[in-house]
Amino acid sequence: MSANIEQGLSSTEAAMRLRQFGTNTVASKPESWLHALAAKLWAPLPWMLEATILLEAFLGHGLQAVIIAVLLIFNTILGLTQEARAKEAVKALKQTLAVMASVRRDGGWMRLDASQLVPGDLVKLALGAVVPADIKITAGTVLADQSMLTGESLPVERKPGDLAYAGAMIRQGEACGIAVATGARTYFGKTASLVQDAHGISGEQRAVLAVVRDLALVNGAVVVAMLAYAHAIGRTFDESVPLLLTALLASIPVALPSTFTLAAALSARRLVRGAVLPTRLSAINEAATMSLLCADKTGTLTQNALSIQSIIGFDGMAENTVLEAAAAASSEGGDAVDQVIIDTARQRGARIPAAARFTPFDPARKYAEAELPDGILLRKGALGAVAPAMLTEAQEAARRQLAGAGCRILAITRTSGDATVVLGLLGLADPPRQDAAGLITALHDLGVRVVMVTGDAPETASVIAKSVGIMGDVCDSAKLETLVAPGNYGVFAGVFPEQKFRLVKLFQRDGQVTGMCGDGTNDAPALRQAQMGIAVSTATDVAKAAAGLVLTSPGLAGILDAIREGRAAFQRIRTYTLSMVVRKIAFVLYLALGLVVTGHAVLTPLLMVLLLIVNDFLTMAITTDRALPSSHPRHWRIGRIIAEGGIYGLATLGYAALLLATGRDIWHFPLPQLRTLSFLVLMLAIQASVYVIREERWFWSSAPSLWLAIATLAMVAFSLLAAGAGILMAPLGWNILGAVIVSAALFTLLLDLLKHIAARVERLIVRRVT
Repeated sequence: MSANIEQGLSSTEAAMRLRQFGTNTVASKPESWLHALAAKLWAPLPWMLEATILLEAFLGHGLQAVIIAVLLIFNTILGLTQEARAKEAVKALKQTLAVMASVRRDGGWMRLDASQLVPGDLVKLALGAVVPADIKITAGTVLADQSMLTGESLPVERKPGDLAYAGAMIRQGEACGIAVATGARTYFGKTASLVQDAHGISGEQRAVLAVVRDLALVNGAVVVAMLAYAHAIGRTFDESVPLLLTALLASIPVALPSTFTLAAALSARRLVRGAVLPTRLSAINEAATMSLLCADKTGTLTQNALSIQSIIGFDGMAENTVLEAAAAASSEGGDAVDQVIIDTARQRGARIPAAARFTPFDPARKYAEAELPDGILLRKGALGAVAPAMLTEAQEAARRQLAGAGCRILAITRTSGDATVVLGLLGLADPPRQDAAGLITALHDLGVRVVMVTGDAPETASVIAKSVGIMGDVCDSAKLETLVAPGNYGVFAGVFPEQKFRLVKLFQRDGQVTGMCGDGTNDAPALRQAQMGIAVSTATDVAKAAAGLVLTSPGLAGILDAIREGRAAFQRIRTYTLSMVVRKIAFVLYLALGLVVTGHAVLTPLLMVLLLIVNDFLTMAITTDRALPSSHPRHWRIGRIIAEGGIYGLATLGYAALLLATGRDIWHFPLPQLRTLSFLVLMLAIQASVYVIREERWFWSSAPSLWLAIATLAMVAFSLLAAGAGILMAPLGWNILGAVIVSAALFTLLLDLLKHIAARVERLIVRRVT
């Protein structure tokens, strides 16, 4: 069956070619588990453990060497499982946020997943679309941005006969073309994607890693001092090296990047079930920090249910004549405005003149135009763009009437020769969403200020803003050009897409963490500049690719969900980070104290590895915790993290030192039992600190997640069983274990009380300073 180019392929022909050429995707070669396992074992922390294994074997401790090797493999597989879950989340995002293509099949235009394109398909490339395959242009002209493919800094023109490559973005114009190559056969062997891979490290990760590295340097100095002390009291090489390895294992940061990734991946999965698609995992963390939202009007604050409420003809012009001219300057199957105009014209029986040449709406120009066969030029667009300073007093009164009713106003002009006449105005109604006011109040309660940014006239924007509860003065595009600070403006009206970039920078300069909604191709720079770029449900592919979040349904509900989930994820990561700082402070200082008190290492490398395994289980569980979102934007206050970690770390050190003294002076334990006691006390102290840190109120105010509770019960039960039965460590009596459990419960209560005292002191200090 041969394909008719103008009619496109038939469904039968397309199905046959799909079987012949395969889907329009590029299969990535999956990494084998063995290769991933080898890569995991070739890193600084595994090197430490591998050195410990070799040393234990060299010293004749074969059983301990084998046990540490088994624990190393187990811990590595645990890390691989975390990473696999994160990769699956990104894969799911790519499948959900797929590039769609406008294709002609069976004589009609349709939208389908770009993966179903086949060679020979007739494809429409509209403004803001991602080129879904290698397309040979047959009609029309476009400017294609191929910078991500070729490195060219400027868009290139593609006219009939030229090739537009898969993955390029249409910045201007509209064209049709035939798909000549799909999938791996495209010129660059790369299919278009709107989801970014999660390889980068976020600013939060860098900040926290810097803290941990600084602590590691301090701990390194403590370790050197410990070795000097061990040498001074006559410890042999066989005794000093295990001490060194134990202390270094306690100092090195473990699992931080994978924990960030896993926490964000699990949050992304929750958001995908709703109405939000993150295009990168770091967007989850960024949503937690947002303090100001620049909300788009259409479809976000309004219902995006456009209808023509009023048609006003000037100088006796009939309504149908105005409507016919507007329909001639509209595109069938174009945007929502074009479609409602064409549909209304047909319903009213208007005769739509055929255009010899049509130029679609361009957000930068703010109008579309059609040239009729007799040379007459019809334009439809924003009043200031098509008819600046042309309205009479009566016409201006008509415009004010439409604006006062909250209508979006389009002016229709006709140009013949040098003479341009305003035929009339269209008033488009798009009523506010019923949930908009409530959602704006909810955002305000979360500490997020909402301003409206729209291309509509100031009067129209003001009416809609007041109806949904957005307060503040109105700033038009002329004022915005000279504005040096955003001030108390609540509405920015008549804004051109390129002005959104300037507006974002103004808010950022004012100290706001800014979220920006956008839908068009020219919104992409502003979406990238904002800390949180948000593509609304009607956005072009280009806008989606530039954004961090893509809404899949109209309204603000998705943004609200993203902020809440981002803040909950922030709390989970903060819990992990703070507990990790506590561990880094308490473990090394306890080893130093134990060396001074007993003259020996109070933990063996094997017991330290066991502690690491227990902590890794706890780490994975924290990422699933039932965290409550904060009522205000969250930021990484590194100084506060260090201060809190220092307080909790020293408290943990004090508790562990008290139990060590009790074990030596009251229970009269020998060194092997003191080591078991040390392992048990440190394990319980870290469990206690996690439950205190995870909740800003009293630790019993909210229940942990099921996985966190299970992880705690499993690790405590394992440790008590091992200590009681003498598995991998010297045994302790069950009465001693009971006493340690009671002491850990008392420590948890005292640590929680200390948390509240520290918070009260901090508030008093802040009040005095401010």
